[in-house]
Amino acid sequence: MKLLLVTSLCVASLVAQAPPKQTAAEQDDKNRFTLEVTRVQLLFTVSDKKGRFVNDLAKDDFEVFEAKKPQSIVEFTAETDLPLRLAILIDTSNSIRERFKFQQEAATDFINTVVRKGQDKVTVVSFDTAAELVADLTDDSEKLTQAIRGLRPGGGTALYDAIFFACRDKLLQDQPRHKFRRAMVILSDGEDNQSRWTRDQALEMAHKADVVIYTISTNITRIPTDGDKVLRYFSEQTGGLAFFPFKAQDLAQSFENIANELRHQYNVLYRPEPLKTDGLYHPVDVRVKGRKDLVVRARHGYYAPLMP
Repeated sequence: MKLLLVTSLCVASLVAQAPPKQTAAEQDDKNRFTLEVTRVQLLFTVSDKKGRFVNDLAKDDFEVFEAKKPQSIVEFTAETDLPLRLAILIDTSNSIRERFKFQQEAATDFINTVVRKGQDKVTVVSFDTAAELVADLTDDSEKLTQAIRGLRPGGGTALYDAIFFACRDKLLQDQPRHKFRRAMVILSDGEDNQSRWTRDQALEMAHKADVVIYTISTNITRIPTDGDKVLRYFSEQTGGLAFFPFKAQDLAQSFENIANELRHQYNVLYRPEPLKTDGLYHPVDVRVKGRKDLVVRARHGYYAPLMP
């Protein structure tokens, strides 16, 4: 029987101003990871063709392939209470000025709904001409809300820089990785015009931090833009979802959908066979055995550690 496979899942401090210029050697040094990772974690969602979550599957219902080779699942859990490490990235450029108030209200409602005291932590990063840390990782909903309400729009758009630094400097720091669910929510029109890091460099850092990216487009013209394509790209490559609300008031529904998904996911860990420490990207597929009526959304792969 043909298997239905849809793969797409998979997060030094952020400074409150534009990052200083770095030499090539400094950038190479900051990008060098020597984590001793012998197991790969895959967090993923299963739904039927109508988009309804499927939560009653067991370990034996799944199979994992790396480079088309079957892998043995070491651990499996249906995750509903895994502590959350979440980055909320808010576009504060001039291009979203008209929708900014709705962004703030929807984001604060989302935080009040999702964050569990003593378990989850959220960081808020704004970006226009540069990325800015406005709230460090915390479970204090009031502090997060005040940070968001204090934002003001203006300037260009450094989306890729914001993704890169939020993943590297915040979401990547909590270890061990399998103890937390790492995710990112981006509110933006996706039109980057200021970043020093590229789109692919930002995506690579998200993969290294095991971050699932959810994007909410602030483009409400109903005419697809290049920015919308960028947002969809980040979500598909990391196993998240891209939302395109028709009007600013629909932002709240997009946030609610993300909150629901974060509580309806599966988690598997496997030890790659053969184990490679080449620092390269390795493609991964997650499948449901014999169920062509189900859709699995998992990240496309992972970066192996680079070991001498």
